[in-house]
Parts: sequence; C-alpha cells; structure tokens
Amino acid sequence: MSKNQEVFRRYEKKYLLNSVQYKLFTEAVKDEFKTDKYGRCTISNIYFDTPDYKLIRESLDKPVYKEKLRLRTYEIPDADSTAFIELKKKYKGIVYKRRVDMSYLKAFDYLYHNKEIENPTQIQKEIDYFISFYNNISPAMFISYDRIATYGVNNPDLRITFDSNITWRNNNLELTEGVWGNTLLSPDEVLMEIKIPDSLPLWLTHVLDRLHIYQTSFSKYGTAYMQMISEMSDLKGADYCA
Repeated sequence: MSKNQEVFRRYEKKYLLNSVQYKLFTEAVKDEFKTDKYGRCTISNIYFDTPDYKLIRESLDKPVYKEKLRLRTYEIPDADSTAFIELKKKYKGIVYKRRVDMSYLKAFDYLYHNKEIENPTQIQKEIDYFISFYNNISPAMFISYDRIATYGVNNPDLRITFDSNITWRNNNLELTEGVWGNTLLSPDEVLMEIKIPDSLPLWLTHVLDRLHIYQTSFSKYGTAYMQMISEMSDLKGADYCA
C-alpha cells in the first residue's frame, strides 16, 4: 500500500502576491508554519485533455462541477522515479483530489500507451473510468513551478504553498524532457494557495486583511491555455499581414 496520501478534500484559496507582500506575509506567519517533507522543490505536471481542449474550456466557464487529470513528479524523473496520477475534481468550491503513485515508467505506459495496471485499486478504477468516459484524452500541457510547501504547527491540516517560476509548454509533453517553456507570471510574483478543510482561522484572516492580500481566481492550466490561444492568434495575424 502506498505511504503517500491518496485522498484529499479541502477548500483551496488562491492569492497573487508581489515580492513585498510575500516578504511581509511569510515574516508575519513564520512561527505558525513549518516546511513539509518535500521542502523546496520543483513540481512538474502533464495535464491531459481532449484534442479540442474540452476540459479546460469548460473549466474556464466556472461550472459548478469540473474535473481534470494530470501526471505529476517532484523531480525530473527517470524510469524508476515516483510519479503521481491525480484525478482532481471541484464541486461547489470544494476540491476533491484522488491520486495513485507508481514508477514513472509504469505511469507513462498507462497514460501514454493505454497499458492496463494489474490489480487496480478503487482510485485506479475511477481514473480508468475518467479516461474511458472522455475517450480521446491525451497529453495537452506541461506545467512546472518551484514550490515551497508548509503546514500549520498547531493545525497540520492547514497548508500554505508558494509557487514561483511557473512554466508551461504545449510540445515535448514528457516529464523526462525537463523544465523549459513559457513563463506564466512576472519574476516578482508568487502564487500562494491556502488549503483548508473548512474555514480560514480568524488570526490568518486578520493577517491577510492587514497586508491587503485578497483572494483571486487563478488556474495555472487555464492561464497557460489562454496564453497559448493568444500566441496562436498573434501568429495567425502575423501570417495574414505577411
């Protein structure tokens, strides 16, 4: 059985911080949080979608229910590296994430070559259903970022992550290809996510208010998709003018 957590249910609140807000916020909460077991790391993901990007297009319409599938590693993997296949759903603001871990090679064969996994768990069966339901999903987007992940000293279920150097590309869609591509944020911006099972602690709300840090709606995949569409439109416009 996996030693990694497989099931998550929580609210995820996002905030875009500039360098000054990031410095002030981390200083204000430094005694309340500790860095988790992954510490500072680079997370790499492949998001899967249909050829016409049905999943992300529907997600950007902000429906009551949405879902996505991704392959994740916490390093540039080799065949034996641990990889996570994650099925993430959001319903009425609550995020449900279910994931399984296996070797990168095994995950690659499953997602890229439709190789069945022997003795599938319940979560693997749910991922199987997702893939069969959408029928023609395939690798659609690479997204990576440098993350600092923390958890509450007095409440381990309260987690805060800080993501910077968010990078995306829509070609060479294998995690073994390394980290390179287009940037999503300006150099002085950090995406902060507060992950909680219920409501924000009052003391943390006061810190956010005092520093004028306000919640925003931000999807890495969604923002990357919109950048991709914009770049494609610019290229078409350039071709037309030529």
